[in-house]
Amino acid sequence: MKRFISALATLLLATSTQLMAQHHGGMLTYQVDGQDYEGYYISPSENAPLVLLIHDWDGLTDYEVKRAQMLSAMGYAVFAMDLFGKGVRPTEVKDKRQHTGELYKDRDKMRALMNGALEVARGKGANVTQAVAAGYCFGGAAVLEWARSGVDLKGFATFHGGLKTPEGQNYSATRSKVLVMHGSADTAIPLSQFAALGEQLEASSVPHEMITYSGAPHAFTVFGSPRYREEADTQSWKRFGEFLAEQL
Repeated sequence: MKRFISALATLLLATSTQLMAQHHGGMLTYQVDGQDYEGYYISPSENAPLVLLIHDWDGLTDYEVKRAQMLSAMGYAVFAMDLFGKGVRPTEVKDKRQHTGELYKDRDKMRALMNGALEVARGKGANVTQAVAAGYCFGGAAVLEWARSGVDLKGFATFHGGLKTPEGQNYSATRSKVLVMHGSADTAIPLSQFAALGEQLEASSVPHEMITYSGAPHAFTVFGSPRYREEADTQSWKRFGEFLAEQL
């Protein structure tokens, strides 16, 4: 009897430790096509709706982890995926351009990495049937790529993301609403691209909402950056929270 109680206590302790680690969040290494990647997973409760978060051209850093924790506090599970590879966190602009450029040139690989991350989230027990994808800058462009692929998610949201549609692609396969949050003062991604995207979404009858924030430059949500704009960040985050509640 004592052995049974001891074994049961050990099992309960291991289960409790695993659940605490899951709910508090943590980094995890996973593989896609034989290559190691390192993502971040957090879940506030069993079966919580899921946000699939995609990083900017810095790779997955403390910024995405902070956003994931903010979303977890709102009741959402989050898998912040890695599209560059474990340990690949570029700091020089030339390296950031290299890693994003490689994926822009290989859209099939970009899609495979996102689909692979979705399967990892599924394996962690995440509620992938109630999931929205969201991304920042490069991650926003990746989210739109994923939307065009026809992946079965409940919504797609971009913060100051790339908006240009590659030649030969369109939104005819997109299966749910697209939310675009963009800075009017973004010189990297001009308003002409914002307008063109609206026309493309309308042409494909994709439900969408597109918002611009006056005076907000590219990367207006990045805490501590010279480009950070508190008002635009606060407003876009509020709308994103409403969007999640509506779609999930």
